[in-house]
Amino acid sequence: MKTALAVRHVHFEDLGVFSSVLEAHGYSIAYADAGLDDLTAIDEAALDLLVVLGAPIGAHEDDLYPFLEAELSLIRRRLASGRPILGLCLGAQLIARALGAEVRPGPAKEIGWAPVTLTEAGLAGPLRHLGAEPVLHWHGDAFALPEGAVRLAFTEICPNQAFSKGPTVLGIQFHPEAAAAGFERWLIGHAAEIAGAGLSPNDLRRDAQLHGPAAAERGRRMLEEWLQGLK
Repeated sequence: MKTALAVRHVHFEDLGVFSSVLEAHGYSIAYADAGLDDLTAIDEAALDLLVVLGAPIGAHEDDLYPFLEAELSLIRRRLASGRPILGLCLGAQLIARALGAEVRPGPAKEIGWAPVTLTEAGLAGPLRHLGAEPVLHWHGDAFALPEGAVRLAFTEICPNQAFSKGPTVLGIQFHPEAAAAGFERWLIGHAAEIAGAGLSPNDLRRDAQLHGPAAAERGRRMLEEWLQGLK
């Protein structure tokens, strides 16, 4: 059986609907909790897939979250190996940083359900399944496009929403893995950020019920195609 390890930062930002896709493709899934588990002890060479998940912290906040140094080291080792790595939200930002790109606060937070615009490269690859329909955004930082990477998606606020570097590296700033069934955990876990942004949990919940199920199915199809491209 193939092995997939997901580096998790908060429990409600997990693999979501991606779990069933990975299991259907023969992956055994495990989690490593950043800040608790020793990331330096991970043998990345033993993993068929490494996934780095999201979190409400900054990819550049090493002084506040010292475990980021070990996490970046793990990501750099993985990138150097050429083996598959997928980054979601903070995970995409950390991959971008590991590739030498700048990560900094964006002009505004993007929180809620809205579409992304796909580039020609995005339309030609797995992200094409997302179409022009709403996906879940939840970030305040943004990354520059890493050298040698291909931009796949953007929004008006954020010029780099997704990138790839060859068939084995995929970074996505938004959340195609989000499951509508678990969305209440996001509203609880991000309560302070929601209030600070002047947003309504009721509006976010309503939009999750409206857009979440279809977005989850599109996210599953996207991951399916990306995994098939690894063979």
